[in-house]
Amino acid sequence: MPQSRAPRAGAALFLGAALALAAASPALCQKVRKDAPPPPSRAAHVPVRMEDVRAALSVLAADSMEGRGTGTPGSARAARYIVGELRRFGVEPAGDSAYFQRVPLVRVGARGMRLARAGDADTVPAERRFSDVNIVGIIRGSDPALRDEVVVVGSHYDHMGIGRAVNGDSIYNGADDDASGTVAVLEVARALAKSPPRRSVLFVVTTAEEAGMIGTQWFVRNPTVPVERMVAQLQVEMIGRPDSLAGGPGRGWLTGYERSTMGELLAAAGIPVVPDARPQMSFFTRSDNIVFARAGIPAHTFSSYGMHGDYHQPSDEIGKVDFDHMTRLVDAAVRAARVLADGPAPRWNPGGRPTAPQNQD
Repeated sequence: MPQSRAPRAGAALFLGAALALAAASPALCQKVRKDAPPPPSRAAHVPVRMEDVRAALSVLAADSMEGRGTGTPGSARAARYIVGELRRFGVEPAGDSAYFQRVPLVRVGARGMRLARAGDADTVPAERRFSDVNIVGIIRGSDPALRDEVVVVGSHYDHMGIGRAVNGDSIYNGADDDASGTVAVLEVARALAKSPPRRSVLFVVTTAEEAGMIGTQWFVRNPTVPVERMVAQLQVEMIGRPDSLAGGPGRGWLTGYERSTMGELLAAAGIPVVPDARPQMSFFTRSDNIVFARAGIPAHTFSSYGMHGDYHQPSDEIGKVDFDHMTRLVDAAVRAARVLADGPAPRWNPGGRPTAPQNQD
C-alpha cells in the first residue's frame, strides 16, 4: 500500500470547511442521501421453486382450512401455518403479541362485521364480540443509514369461509383470492431473510379483507411500526392465473400505476409489470393497498386477475391455478420487494395520492 502524505494546506482548509458544514447542516446531508439513488444491491437473487409454491398453496387452500373465514377455526389454522413459516424462515415477530396483532371485531347481521368501538363491551352482547389476528413480521435492513425506513409487503389470508353450496361444494377455498398472494408474501420473506436488503421489510398478512379491509384498517390505525417510517407498500393479490391483458403468463399488472413512481421503478428494473388495463374496475381502491395509500404511503397491488368466473365462488380451487405462471409472478414479487427495499423510495406523482374518506368507522 502506498504511504499516505500529509494534506496540503488548501486541501486541509477545504476538508475542515466541509466537515463544519456537515456538522452545521445535518438536515441538508440527510436530504441529499434520501434524494440520491442508493447504490444497487449486490445481494444474490434467491430463486423461487415451483414445488415450494405448490406446497404452500396446497395448505392454505385446502378444504381443512374451511375457506379461512374470519373468526373461524379455519382462519386460526391458516394463521398458525403462516406464523410457522415466518418463524422457520427467520423473520422476526413484529406484532403486538409475537407475530400476532389482535383485531377486535363485532358481528353485524348474519355474516357482516365491523371493528369494535370504544363502549362496545357495555352495549354489544358478548356473543357478537369476537376477534381475529393480523400476522406481522420484520426483516431488519442491512444498511444502518436506511434501516429505519420500512417497505411493507402484504396480502390478506382470509376468504369467504363456508357458505351457500354450488354444485354440492360449500367451501370457498380462495386459492387465487388470496392464498396465492399470501404464498407470494411467504416466498418474499424466505428470500429476503437469506439476504436482507438495505431497508427493513415489514410483512403484514391481514384478516377480514373480504369484510371491507377491516384488518388493514386496524393495522394502519394501530401500527406496530410507525407509519412515518413506511416508504412503500406492495400488496400481492390474485396471481394464480395469467391475464391476457397483462401480456399472458408470467406477467402482472399494478393497480394505480400512474399514481406514483413505483410502477416505473419496477419496470425499469425488469419486473414484468404493466399498468392495470381495466381502470374502470377501480381495483386501486378495492384491495388493502388503498388503506396504506390514504395514509400517505405510495401503495399499490400487484396482480394478474383476469376477471375469471371463479371469483368468490367455491370453484376458486387449487386445480384452477397455473403454477408455472404463479411461480414466475412470485419470483417477480421477490424481485420487486428487493427493488423497493434497495433502491429509490417511490414518490406520488402530482395528483396521485388519494384522499382519505370523510367518514371512517
